Amino acid sequence: MIEAFRADAVRAAEAPLLAAERGFAGGLMHRAATVLEVAVRAELRAGTGRVPGACVVALVGPGNNGGDALHALAGLARRGVRAVAVLTSARVHDGGLAALVAAGGTVLSVVDDAPGRRVWLGDAAAEAFAAEVVLDGLLGIGARGGLRGAAAELVEVLDGLLGDRSAPAPTARPLVVAVDVPSGVGVDDGTVAGPVLRADRTLTFGVAKPGLLLPPAAHLAGRVDVVDLGLAAQLAADDARPAVRRLTAADAALRWPVPGPGDDKYRRGVVGVVAGTATYPGAAVLAVAGAQGAGCGMVRYVGPDAVRHAVVAAHPEVVAGATTEVRVQAWVLGPGVADDDAQAGRVRVALAHAVAGGLPVVVDAGGLERLPVPLAASVVLTPHAGELARLLAERGERVSREDVEAEPARWARAAALATGATVLLKGHVTVVAGPAPDAPVLAQADAPGWLATAGAGDVLAGTLGALLAGRADDVRADPALAAELAATAALVHGRAARLAGPGPVTAGTVAQALPAAVAELLAAPTPTPARPAARRHPRLRVHLASRRVVR
Repeated sequence: MIEAFRADAVRAAEAPLLAAERGFAGGLMHRAATVLEVAVRAELRAGTGRVPGACVVALVGPGNNGGDALHALAGLARRGVRAVAVLTSARVHDGGLAALVAAGGTVLSVVDDAPGRRVWLGDAAAEAFAAEVVLDGLLGIGARGGLRGAAAELVEVLDGLLGDRSAPAPTARPLVVAVDVPSGVGVDDGTVAGPVLRADRTLTFGVAKPGLLLPPAAHLAGRVDVVDLGLAAQLAADDARPAVRRLTAADAALRWPVPGPGDDKYRRGVVGVVAGTATYPGAAVLAVAGAQGAGCGMVRYVGPDAVRHAVVAAHPEVVAGATTEVRVQAWVLGPGVADDDAQAGRVRVALAHAVAGGLPVVVDAGGLERLPVPLAASVVLTPHAGELARLLAERGERVSREDVEAEPARWARAAALATGATVLLKGHVTVVAGPAPDAPVLAQADAPGWLATAGAGDVLAGTLGALLAGRADDVRADPALAAELAATAALVHGRAARLAGPGPVTAGTVAQALPAAVAELLAAPTPTPARPAARRHPRLRVHLASRRVVR
């Protein structure tokens, strides 16, 4: 599991280590700068086949991230790299600047009264654009708000030169490496308040930071590598709790219900589905497909005659009827329900009985407009940004879809607190928040962009319904588990979309790929302890920076 800690917790954990340092050698900055230098050398070899003669430009601000970048530049200069620092502040890390000058590096500045040769912003941006690697060391985790002044202007000009950066690997442009975090992102909340230089890779020191996992900032970080600086023990001693978590495939495998030899279809989990109307029959077909593809023991579909016929035609295994007075382990309520009074009534009845009985429920789409209050953590709401904005507006919050998209974690948490339910906010990065105010948010980024397609949410609702049904007894005992199961469903849903590709997918092909995604998940080696061990995420790797520095 990947755990991200707030900036104040990281700084508190660093404080005793910094106090114990005796000079630069072997200290936190030395270790961070060395790992940064080694990573840049590896990128140069991979991209150009050479280190000596290459050019690396660092954009340097006033904080310790700027110091890390300057010391890394000094190391690169000693290996024959043309190392250029562009200063955006008159305040700069003295030790790092002295090391770079001593190593023969070049110092430029875009502000008056700063060390180095004064140059115009455009010239500095052109210098960076001509390099093989650009290091972003403008702001660190202590900064608040976006980039300002010369730093903001420089990033805007350079970002314009870089142009479209959707390609998986840079060709005729520099590789951008962020030092700890991309400068200007909300370190603790993932917000983006101004210009940010989008990174191809981020080396973050000590532990992951929430802004690297949360949208909208997460897509600006590129591949994230965590450099272990030995903070874990101090964070534990400080009783620091992660603010954000991300499940890995190994974590998801540990949470997925796997039938044993004594299980029958009822023990494997029966999912009740109230979805679809004559106007939107496909929503019912897709929700059922998601539940079946995820491996539930049985689906009971409840709805009008025309939709029941469509569901059974597509899925002859389904038991279909018109009443919610059936035994199930979990409900999926609301996909495709918008304008049918009878089906809306079934949603309300099933939800009321489920909440009264502590039964796990997924509420999606039209079901979100028919919510009693209060709900429970075992009820998982699955809105997109517009639906979440409407749900909050009904409860007195003045919030728009744009507000939700700008601060997804904040508003998902607000909705969970307002309703008492678990909230899964759909998006390219899916955010899950439970109603306990001190519980970490979960953020999953497992899906390709192609998954933003009609009906995909219906498949996700069915997938989550199957997972909740298979773990119904556990959710009853610990309703907070619903948040982790929601994140698990999002992970598998995203992996199914990747298997259904590459390239464009439909909701139907994603549902068809679910069995393979689950099988792939369960076939991989997984840790066996009761508490899942940390595993490496495909896009977030852990590097150890020991006190012994290799030269």
